[in-house]
This record gives sequence, C-alpha cells and structure tokens, in this order.
Amino acid sequence: MKKIGLISDTHGYLDDAVFKHFESCDEIWHAGDFGPDVADKLAAFKPLKGVYGNIDDKLIRAEFPEHLRFNCEEVDVWMTHIGGYPGKYAPNIRAEIYNKPPKLFITGHSHILKVMFDPKIQCLHINPGAAGKSGWHKVKTLIRFCISDEKIHTLEAIELGNR
Repeated sequence: MKKIGLISDTHGYLDDAVFKHFESCDEIWHAGDFGPDVADKLAAFKPLKGVYGNIDDKLIRAEFPEHLRFNCEEVDVWMTHIGGYPGKYAPNIRAEIYNKPPKLFITGHSHILKVMFDPKIQCLHINPGAAGKSGWHKVKTLIRFCISDEKIHTLEAIELGNR
C-alpha cells in the first residue's frame, strides 16, 4: 500500500501545514505550477513525483515532464497540469485518454478541487485544487489518498485555510 499526498498550484508558496498533513505519506505528487523553491522543499521531505505547469520556469521544466504516466500499486496513473476533466478533457490529451485510458487521471491548473469518476472510460479524475496563495481560489486545498491492491481508496480532501 502507498499513501499519497497530492498537491498542485503552489506558485512558490508552501504552507507549513503541508508537512504535517503529508507526514504519514509515502510519496508526494505535485500536479504542476510549483513556482520557485517548492520542489526542493518537498523532495527533501518525501519522494516526489510531479509535472511542470504553465507558470514553471526552465529549471522546473528540465526536472519534471509535461505528462507523467506510471504505475503505482498496479494502478495506471497519468498526471498532467492542464488536462481538463471528464466531459471536458483538454484537446491535446483527448484522443489518448479515450484510446488508452488510465485508471487515475490527475490534473491541476483550474484551482478547483475536484474528484470525479468518468464512467465512459472507467477512470477516476482528481484535481487537488490550489495550495498556494496566488490565484482566484478562496481556500488552499490538497488531497491525501491510498493505493493498494489495484484500488484507490481512503481519499481525504484537506483545507489549509484561506489563501
């Protein structure tokens, strides 16, 4: 079993509460728009996977890909920053997600915490919202969940307070 801490859209700000909420996690996954210094702080704390976002500079883009597809506990995971959501997938990923759907599709970008199941492709979509102070969201959010035995479970949406 793996316990995952999922975060996105930090835009260079990392709330101290993130470390408390992710203390029991095995890995941290960041769905883009890290901003300066965030990746280093997270990677020093726990193993880190991530994708770059539209505000990330060339250093982040050199370290993290635009799309990351991998297996975790036999679950096919696809993470990208701008990917849309069920019924409104981004044009650049639409064909691939329908032709070879993952079991878990993770995005960021919208600053809207969203967990939706897409029955057309049997895929769970998660967007953890935004954990930073920049943007139009009112509350900083992140998500914790577990993956084991090919299942995604024990999902918790966490509010970190007003931005």
